[in-house]
Amino acid sequence: MLRFSPGFLLLAAVSMLGSVAHAESEVFLCVDQNGVKEYKNTGDTKGCKRVSLPPLTVTSSGGSGNKAPREAAAGKPAASTPTDFPKVDNGTQKARDNDRRQILQDELRNEQQRLADLKSAYNDGTPERQGNEKNYAKYQDRVASMKEDISRSEKNIDALNRELSNLK
Repeated sequence: MLRFSPGFLLLAAVSMLGSVAHAESEVFLCVDQNGVKEYKNTGDTKGCKRVSLPPLTVTSSGGSGNKAPREAAAGKPAASTPTDFPKVDNGTQKARDNDRRQILQDELRNEQQRLADLKSAYNDGTPERQGNEKNYAKYQDRVASMKEDISRSEKNIDALNRELSNLK
């Protein structure tokens, strides 16, 4: 998982503001004790090593950031798929799409069942206390955890429904 530090992102944004800017800054790759990689513009923390990058020239397209490249705007076609790119026939693609739909529907059913089970155990915020919960704080922690699980499950269901609606 790559994370960019705010300083690195700020450097990238500032270099894009001019019509042509030449970014010349040191970049460091930092790896923490958990193995998470992060790019930074300073190497003052443990586990950082300077990364050697070729010079970067950033140019602006002269308008809002969502405009097409100048070549495409000038009537030239945008980059096309390489001729040696593997092609899939319609039948194979349709079978893949059907498999994907079936997998998403199965996942949706499983998640809906999980949500129903979680809500049943949650019992409107008053689940039954377990034997090891003589301490009320433990009970409250379990209730909070159950509430988070329900919220996560509801978000998963929303995401699966979105994916299914995006299918052709």
